[in-house]
Amino acid sequence: MTAGKLDRRISFERFTVTDDGYQSVETWAAHGGAVYASKTDVSDGERMRAGEVSASLTSRFVVRSSEFTRGLTPKNRIKYNGETFEIFGIKEMGRNDYLELTAGARVDD
Repeated sequence: MTAGKLDRRISFERFTVTDDGYQSVETWAAHGGAVYASKTDVSDGERMRAGEVSASLTSRFVVRSSEFTRGLTPKNRIKYNGETFEIFGIKEMGRNDYLELTAGARVDD
């Protein structure tokens, strides 16, 4: 199993609730630093078989496994190249050398 080229820089955000002095506000905040990743877009055939009909881009990001990346959950999202990707799947690759993050971005907004 190979991660391919880790030639992209991605960053993460985490959903948080903060107090603005008047009320609790739900917002996204930067989470950790940027990491190197590889990116592969899911084929249209895979999307059709999954029954996905919305205008979205589904991608798989592979990152090195570290204490930080092993702490990522679907409560995080990925920021890459001006797009925001919602994480909906995380799986281990190899002997926990890499993690594959499956995520989707809306492209019809």
